[in-house]
Amino acid sequence: MEVRFYLKIFEDKQFFMTHNKLFILLPDGVGLRNFAYTDFYAIGKEKGYAITYWNATPFSLHSLGFTEIHLQGKVHPKTDLLKRAKTAIELKSFEKQTSNPIYAAYRFASESKTWKQKIKNLLVRYYTIKYKNKRTILAVKMQQSERNTDYYKLCLATLKKERPTMVFCTSQRPVNAIAPLTAAKDLGIPTATFIFSWDNLPKATMVVETDYYFVWSEQMRNELLYYYPNIKDNQIVITGTPQFEMHFNKNLLQTRDAFCAENHLDVTKKYVCFSGDDITTSPLDQVYLEDIAKTIRELNTEQRQWGILFRRCPVDFSDRFNKVLADYKDEITVLSPKWERKGASWNTVLPTKEDNPLLLNTLAHSELILNVGSSMVFDGICHDTPCAYIRYNPKQEMIKKDIYTVYQYIHFKSMPKQAPVFWVDSPEQIKEIMLHVATEGPTVLPHAKNWFKTINHHPPQKASERIWEAIEKIIH
Repeated sequence: MEVRFYLKIFEDKQFFMTHNKLFILLPDGVGLRNFAYTDFYAIGKEKGYAITYWNATPFSLHSLGFTEIHLQGKVHPKTDLLKRAKTAIELKSFEKQTSNPIYAAYRFASESKTWKQKIKNLLVRYYTIKYKNKRTILAVKMQQSERNTDYYKLCLATLKKERPTMVFCTSQRPVNAIAPLTAAKDLGIPTATFIFSWDNLPKATMVVETDYYFVWSEQMRNELLYYYPNIKDNQIVITGTPQFEMHFNKNLLQTRDAFCAENHLDVTKKYVCFSGDDITTSPLDQVYLEDIAKTIRELNTEQRQWGILFRRCPVDFSDRFNKVLADYKDEITVLSPKWERKGASWNTVLPTKEDNPLLLNTLAHSELILNVGSSMVFDGICHDTPCAYIRYNPKQEMIKKDIYTVYQYIHFKSMPKQAPVFWVDSPEQIKEIMLHVATEGPTVLPHAKNWFKTINHHPPQKASERIWEAIEKIIH
């Protein structure tokens, strides 16, 4: 039966690769900012490509003038269990391979309240033990599992009808990307995936297998080869990420007067941006925000005019900031991310195109960005706005997570020796750093720019062009 299936697939291959039609697979909303809200689409159209977004998000892309096909179907229950086992095995393997215990911090306990959850956890444990020395086979097992679903069959039918020359997946981590990519590979259609974030590979988030892998930098290429030796060097393409391109779009930049007027800000004040993290990464962000607000209040009593622009993490809907926002309403202005919540889980909170100019102008008109280990440092660099990383555990607070653990994460090993950020090691240093920036300027910027070049191929505004150049080489 399986032989006949693959013979039929082989016969169907003659229908494909007849014209320049690219499928952009959007298995979740994380790829919207990179591949829908940038110039990526316009560049491809100018090159003569017919582009279709294979869209699993709740957002309709028709309003942007894009052609889309909604990706519908359910992942096989076994596939998700295999994925969880694969992640657990890989993190354990990485820990053993490097003798570094930090990989254990990437593991999160699954809920085990109901009988259904308990059974699932037992099955994951079973697969983890069964395949602990055969981790590469789990990707194959997940593909086999998906071939048994109606979802896979629907993907196969869509590809046969649409006949794309390539399927490009916008993220390597969603489990619902396995079926469409497996269907494409079974039909002989070239596939590629983009590694979504700078910290993803050490976290064992490689869920899909494709013919090609698009990465941010030489460093990420080396990480991919190190963690996944089954992937060959000629499968990897260094392009950079489109996520920073918007910062170089002069049409999005407002004058300071216009930005302040739109957001009810005092044009005479200096502003710092506090960008929140998710509650898992930084459970005490509300304490840090209060420490900054206290500093601002003190400075303002000294006849210095400062304010805080608070940008909450887009997937944080907790009420943990309510008290500090009420207590310091004169010091803090909330500039909420323009994302939309389409479901209960974090990956159904999706960016809108309107968030790009808000983020760009927030950073461009700030003197300093403060946060806990965020990649916002690189967004700030695009506007010569320095960043300060908070690195202290608040006193008289129950330590839910030791902040020093955050800076032991693998992606921070890419930092240059000379500090690319200001380090805030106590609440008292907040004032020192703010006054330093006001009087001596953003002295960390040269080192921050070197760090940016390490983690992202330059020039950063040309990433979409480099991605298209790579796509053309693959399909021609």
